[in-house]
Amino acid sequence: MANRHLSRSIVLQTLFEWDFMNAEEKGRLWTREKIKEALNRNLKEFAPGLEDDVFVLSLVEQVLKKSEVIDEIIKKAAPDWPLQKISIVDRNILRIGLTELLFGDRNQVPPKVAINEAIELAKTFGGENSGKFINGVLGAVYKEIGEPGKEQISKKKKVEEPIDISKLPIEKLGGALVYAKKNENTLFALVHDVFGYWTLSKGRIGDNEKIANESTEEGTIREIKEEIGLDITIKEKLGENEYVASHPENGKILKKVVYFLAESEYHELQLGTSGGLDNARWFQLSEIPELRIYNDIIPLISKAIEIISSDQSRNLDKGRDNK
Repeated sequence: MANRHLSRSIVLQTLFEWDFMNAEEKGRLWTREKIKEALNRNLKEFAPGLEDDVFVLSLVEQVLKKSEVIDEIIKKAAPDWPLQKISIVDRNILRIGLTELLFGDRNQVPPKVAINEAIELAKTFGGENSGKFINGVLGAVYKEIGEPGKEQISKKKKVEEPIDISKLPIEKLGGALVYAKKNENTLFALVHDVFGYWTLSKGRIGDNEKIANESTEEGTIREIKEEIGLDITIKEKLGENEYVASHPENGKILKKVVYFLAESEYHELQLGTSGGLDNARWFQLSEIPELRIYNDIIPLISKAIEIISSDQSRNLDKGRDNK
């Protein structure tokens, strides 16, 4: 067994103990010394003479440091599986894989390697469906962050068959770039997701029987209210976006998102409890270029700014004419 793969096995064993004992001790966290003690014991028992024990310690510490963020990402990527319902083995394999995928050195561990290593751990230590489940969750996150390193896939790897999106189940979503006036300034409401990006507030349309017949506009207004606490007026459609996402249990689905420009009175944003988001803020236009934003959202923001600027220019012209 290669050193790094063996190292990840030791990390998994240690995290399993940490997770199990936290539950048994009703949430009392192990101290750093307790974790290192378990790690050293596992190294001696399962990997005597392991040369890369620095990697083991570093990975354990990184997983524990990022555990709250990682757990939020798991909740978003596997919404049908409450965190405590995921087996301890699978839960900690996901923590290892996501830590390396999102926070690791990609020169040392490329994203595809992080995913494949996690899948191998699942096949070795997990249940019958663990490999498929881990692949589904990590694949969904990998897709969300833009598939970094995709161009580096080995030439030896067989090219996958193209997906026939016409046969995929569809999930409809509505979102909006919301703006408001405050002291003569135009502010924009953005939300921050657990992947580290500022983006537009959005949500699922007609996802239960009570709202099955709502229009895209009605659903968007409802979702914005639930997600950031604003009553909005839709001004104009900005565009549409669609992409294939991987659900850990149901496989691939086609997400279709319609985005609008919407206006609201200025109020402090109130982030809802839908999961997947950790912040919501108003921004001035000058602040937006400095933010980390998904590439497919940038053209929508640019279009919205053009519309608002044109409206303001027309209003100024009308004001002059009236004089």
